[in-house]
Amino acid sequence: MTNGLRYITLFIAVFFSANTFGQGAFNLSKEKSSKIKFKLVNNIIVIPVELNGAELSFVLDTGVSKPILFNLVNSDSLQIKNTETVYLRGLGGGGSIRGLRSRRNILKIGEAICVNQDVSVVFDASINFTPRLGIPVHGIIGYDVFKDFVVEINYSSKYIRLYKPETFKYKTSSKWETIPISLYNRKPYLNAEVEIESEIKHVKLLIDSGGSDALWLFEDENLGIMPPGELYFDDFLGKGLSGSVYGKRSKANRFKLNSFNIDNVNVAFPDSLSLSTARNYKDRNGSISGYLLKRFNIYMDYAGKKMQLKKNTNFKEPFYYNNSGITLEQRGTRIVKEQDRKNSFDIYRSQNNDGALGVDFALSYIYTLKPAFQVVELRESSNAKAAGVKLGDIIVSINNKKTSQMSLQEVNAVFHDKEGKTIRIRVERDEEEIYIQFKLDNVFKKKSLPKEDSVVISKS
Repeated sequence: MTNGLRYITLFIAVFFSANTFGQGAFNLSKEKSSKIKFKLVNNIIVIPVELNGAELSFVLDTGVSKPILFNLVNSDSLQIKNTETVYLRGLGGGGSIRGLRSRRNILKIGEAICVNQDVSVVFDASINFTPRLGIPVHGIIGYDVFKDFVVEINYSSKYIRLYKPETFKYKTSSKWETIPISLYNRKPYLNAEVEIESEIKHVKLLIDSGGSDALWLFEDENLGIMPPGELYFDDFLGKGLSGSVYGKRSKANRFKLNSFNIDNVNVAFPDSLSLSTARNYKDRNGSISGYLLKRFNIYMDYAGKKMQLKKNTNFKEPFYYNNSGITLEQRGTRIVKEQDRKNSFDIYRSQNNDGALGVDFALSYIYTLKPAFQVVELRESSNAKAAGVKLGDIIVSINNKKTSQMSLQEVNAVFHDKEGKTIRIRVERDEEEIYIQFKLDNVFKKKSLPKEDSVVISKS
């Protein structure tokens, strides 16, 4: 199992019903560039951002035209002022949501500062991507960063660097390739080729760094863009601003971008009910997202309408699917009994009559709060469901390792291993612990499930 390649899906594509936003600009005062380290979680870039002096974490999303704040505990500390009502809509079938637009905010990313930044604020508690990522996320930002700088995205070393366009020099090495991009509604697009069942399709794709999948294609019978034969399965695709998105997952024989060729690529075909806003641009055929983008180091130049790409160490890594059918969220906390390591050192007593030293091996324990990982989506055809896993279950151990000692990413990684691997979990349900065993699916085949492959062994 290769760590770092098993992911749940998240995407954050946002569309605004009001278009009169302020045109604040980011500036670097003395420095020619500013380097910002990021966390790469489920193929998604999370960067530190200061808003009116408060330290927050934002997803860096090329698919977003204006910054959005959510998951706010104390909005007063952010000094959100000068507000008016706006309506926002993203992917998902839930329609528009109400928010507030705030003007004249101070936004700081690294050494880059904007003193007149508009942001939208959403107070709907359901719009919260922290549970899916397992780390705090307070907002998303995209176009406002990319419009003012040439942005380097170094996926292999996990940093971005913001360059002043007037001092930036493009790479001349043959390892770097230049690809033209176009902008529509403040979002970047590129042209590529996709091969499905030996047929090559020319596609225009949104560059979507806020999505954790590899490739999305919009079904179109006229263009012959359809899931291939029987090589697909129905699945939950992710969560957008307007709700959950479902569709079909499949494989593309090959993805070609300039001279770069990548084989056996994951591709999803989202349900058309979730795509009303995405289809506003009639020339768009889908998206290229983080699971593909992370295989390159990138320079993105909106003003110059081009990007430069170079392969990195992720380029040849294989693509995996969630072979368990289980989608988790980090929801709330659990009380966990743990050994108190600070008080469990050996204690030497006074000498015995024979001159030997006595050792006290007494242990002490403490109770701590740990994240609770809850089953929030479960594929109907999965072995896990047949074995007895249910929505709402809290997974407390996986393959004999307590989840209290794991991150959400580490737990998800186990579910994205090779088909046929036996998974043993303990779940907490109605104040009982239940032991469940199942084998990871072959997601592209219907299964006739033997009894010994999926069992509920015991309750405690």
